[in-house]
Amino acid sequence: MFALADCNNFFVSCERVFRPELNGRPVVVLSNNDGCIIARSNEAKALGIKMGDPLFKVRDIINRHGVTIFSGNMPLYADFSRRIRSILRESAPQIEVYSIDEAFLDLRGVDNINFDSYAKQLSLRCRKYTGIPVSVGIAPTKTLAKIAAQLCKSYPKLRGGCFMHRKEDIEKVLRKLPIEDVWGIGRRSTPRLKDIGVNTAYDFCQLSEEWIRRNMGINGIRIWRELHGIPAIGFESSASAHQSICNSRSFSSEIYDFTELLEQVVKFAAMTAEKLRAQHSVCSRLTVFAYTNRFHEQEIQQCGHISLPLIEPTDSTIDIVRTCREALSDIYVRGVGYKKAGVIASDIIPSEGRHLSMFSAEHNARHSRLMQTIDKINSTTECHISVASQGMNAIKANSLHRSPHYTTSWEELPVVKIL
Repeated sequence: MFALADCNNFFVSCERVFRPELNGRPVVVLSNNDGCIIARSNEAKALGIKMGDPLFKVRDIINRHGVTIFSGNMPLYADFSRRIRSILRESAPQIEVYSIDEAFLDLRGVDNINFDSYAKQLSLRCRKYTGIPVSVGIAPTKTLAKIAAQLCKSYPKLRGGCFMHRKEDIEKVLRKLPIEDVWGIGRRSTPRLKDIGVNTAYDFCQLSEEWIRRNMGINGIRIWRELHGIPAIGFESSASAHQSICNSRSFSSEIYDFTELLEQVVKFAAMTAEKLRAQHSVCSRLTVFAYTNRFHEQEIQQCGHISLPLIEPTDSTIDIVRTCREALSDIYVRGVGYKKAGVIASDIIPSEGRHLSMFSAEHNARHSRLMQTIDKINSTTECHISVASQGMNAIKANSLHRSPHYTTSWEELPVVKIL
């Protein structure tokens, strides 16, 4: 058996832990620049607020219904995620962290327990020790476990836990589940499936395996088998290295000056290099992009992006910053106000697997020692070493509605007064 522990409305739930008066009231969480909606409470969803809606487009709804707004508080959310993962690790032989608010549990080999009771007790324990509502679904495959966890959110009578294993129960659920809600069925596949009358997960199961193989490939086969109760998606108990790394952000206001824009892009480049080193990887290609504000239709629109191959794979901040500077010079247009920019590293391989030329071995060894020293200093002291072109200014972003870092900052710990 496999289980999925899925935090309900995770970002909103984290905010409600310290603001319990917001339970039952509409709440939304904004992106890192207070630009768009990235999380909604059920009450906010009922008002018609959609994921990704720009804040200015739903401002009337927010004002009319008294919706509470929070800026994204990632340190707080990450800390709650860590606490929940700790509870899950105590409750299962292995866990696979799928996202900041979801984790799979490998229950194969766990016998002589009541899985329905186990799911409900695990949900209750997470709520008791963190304050976060967690739905726990258990089923023969990861895909079915994900569906079982979703049932918990729709049916409060399940009390946070659902064990879905009987064939007749699975069929009943799949008959009602829209095909677009099946894990792994993308937006491109949905219209094509609906064109041939596949509207539910059950309809999908009725297709032949050969048709799935011919039209949807190996990914489709995995989904089809999982829905039939046959495990086809591997379990990864250790975090796998990212195959691409993106660091980007929307700015609080448009940037027109090249030097100011370069500072922001260099910050993204440095963050990308740090993440490569953290997962012991190197990249062979870098993409830099800079976009204008698409909602300012009266302004000049520019969507510049360029992808450059590297001479040799690297994780060096110096080499990556140099390449990104060249790329930005090629796409920058004078007089245009840029609202968003970013850096993407791709063609990523393990650092020990790269092949170096005879002439670059010494260069890479020197850079590697320098990067290790900088990473060590930055991780152990309050001082931060960076390349000069990053400048001294922080990344331009708005966080006008951010809650305190209740659990990660001594200065922002909650204060309790006893009268």
